[in-house]
Amino acid sequence: MSEAPRPPLPPFTRETATQKVRMAEDAWNTRDPQRVAGAYTVDSRWRNRAEFPVGREEIVQFLTRKWNKELDYRLVKELWAFEGNRIAVRFAYEWHDDAGNWFRSYGNENWEFDPQGYMAKRYASINDLPIKESDRKYRWPLGRRPDDHPGLTDLGL
Repeated sequence: MSEAPRPPLPPFTRETATQKVRMAEDAWNTRDPQRVAGAYTVDSRWRNRAEFPVGREEIVQFLTRKWNKELDYRLVKELWAFEGNRIAVRFAYEWHDDAGNWFRSYGNENWEFDPQGYMAKRYASINDLPIKESDRKYRWPLGRRPDDHPGLTDLGL
C-alpha cells in the first residue's frame, strides 16, 4: 500500500519549493523525531556530517540523539535553488550543549523528492560556530518560528 501524497509535489515552482522548505523548518523546530521522519521515504538516504542514516527508523534514532545533545534548538531554513524534484536549502540553527555552551550551526542541504512528495535523499554539510549567549539571534519560544521573525538573509546570516 502506498502512502498518501505529501504536497506540495514535484515538479516544484518557486512558491511550492518555498512552501516545502518552511514545512521542513516547522517540523524540525518541533524536535519530534517521529514527526520529522514521516516526511521522508521509508528507505530515505541521508548524509549528515559523518553519519549516514538509511530509512525512517535510523532517522528517528539519529534525530533523538541529535536533540538530546543540541538543547533549545531553533532553526531557520531558506530556499537556495530548485529544479524538478530537487531543492537546495541553506540553514542556520542555534543550540547549546549540557554545559551551557552556545553554538550557531550553518549548513546547506540538497534534497531529492519522490513523486509523492516524500524526501528520498538528504545531503547535509554543517559547520558549528561557538557563540556567546548574548550573540544569539533566535529568541522566539521553542517551536515554530513566528511569521514575523526575520529569515537568514534579513539577519545577515
